[in-house]
Amino acid sequence: MTILDGKKVSNDIKDEITEQVKKMKAKGEKVPHLAAIIVGNDGASLTYVASKVRACERVGFESTMVRMSNTTSEIELLDRIEELNENDDIDGFIIQLPLPPQINTQKVLMAVHPDKDVDGFHPTNFGKMALDMSTFIPATPFGILELLDRYGVQTKGKHTVVIGRSHIVGRPMSILMGRKGFPGNSTVTLTHSHTKNITQITSQADIIITALGHPNYLKAEMVKDDVVIIDVGITRVPDESNAKGYVITGDVDFENVSKKASYITPVPGGVGPMTIAMLLKNTLLARERHMQ
Repeated sequence: MTILDGKKVSNDIKDEITEQVKKMKAKGEKVPHLAAIIVGNDGASLTYVASKVRACERVGFESTMVRMSNTTSEIELLDRIEELNENDDIDGFIIQLPLPPQINTQKVLMAVHPDKDVDGFHPTNFGKMALDMSTFIPATPFGILELLDRYGVQTKGKHTVVIGRSHIVGRPMSILMGRKGFPGNSTVTLTHSHTKNITQITSQADIIITALGHPNYLKAEMVKDDVVIIDVGITRVPDESNAKGYVITGDVDFENVSKKASYITPVPGGVGPMTIAMLLKNTLLARERHMQ
């Protein structure tokens, strides 16, 4: 069994981006600039955005955090998005989710210009991805592809089962794993809350990508020997024996499933670190496109 070490691979990617930024600086070119809009004071969102800012500093990017109050109106947020759309100094920006209830998330994500949508959420970019055109792939699916690629995990002709159909992970992964090329060329089954006999499906899978947010959902009896496991789930589970009062747990019963797997991502330290690394990669891609 091989651990798919997202922490190590993400650090490798950041090192590679750092070298590219140094070359840009040496040529006198403008370095990539990533902005993030955060509305409200959600603790997890603030922590996540702060980690993105630190990642930008590490690789030599410029970064801007736009903080707005929890009472921000939809119009005010849309105005700020339009400012970033028109600001040539900003190469890409993200809207940190979730947003307060008074704001229509879909309307906000639609307002981001596709050329600056480094999260890959805009329908234009999603459509290009579905058509195998060059575009911004959502950061988490992009990170999963990179892990499979760098570890040489074979996907051609394999049966991939995706658990969960979110627009951020499940649905794009189902498209990407079935595309021509590597990683891809697998036969994909997309499962969700209404899927019947899910154990019958998962037990036939060569690769399982689960993004449910249900701790320890995938058990050893649900998988076959030598399965490849990509665990996108991340849940805080209360644990009084832990100093923090909780433990971070994935969708997979790691202790038991890992005994049957050929490759598996840990939680934490698997897919999570890859997401920020690939957001940086998308921002670098945006800068290169804007230069052209």
